Amino acid sequence: MKTRSLSLVLAAVLLTACAPLDTYYKPGVSVADLNRATTTCKVEALRQVPTSTQVRQAPPSYVPARRVCRAANQCRVLPGYYVPGPLITYDPNEGLRRQVEGQCMADRGFSPVSIPACPDAVARSVPQRATTTLPPLNEKSCVIRYRSGRFQIVTRR
Repeated sequence: MKTRSLSLVLAAVLLTACAPLDTYYKPGVSVADLNRATTTCKVEALRQVPTSTQVRQAPPSYVPARRVCRAANQCRVLPGYYVPGPLITYDPNEGLRRQVEGQCMADRGFSPVSIPACPDAVARSVPQRATTTLPPLNEKSCVIRYRSGRFQIVTRR
């Protein structure tokens, strides 16, 4: 069981390393200021559009009766039965809350961006140094993610 859990965690880390960085962006701003603004806007959005957790149950499914036979043709019919549908939890306010957060960040001059992950060759060829100030982006920009949660934005040649 521990091996399976460790494998799942490792797979998640590897997939995160390959994923693009979806964030808000404003060239010249420090990463600390970006994080501060994002937190402030998330809190403000949560204040304006609170969580409204809804719980629904999906419809049940029916397992039909079936015939089970043993040796010497001894058969019996197992009756059909219903399996309850799973519980589904969702927040109908989530989309509006994200929209309010985005408007708050736009009011502060930030735009949403998706920076692609750098190819392995690029990641190996540059010295590891987490980005502290957001550089200008262009079509050759890519991101290297570190296990610490920090990242490095690189412009490929």
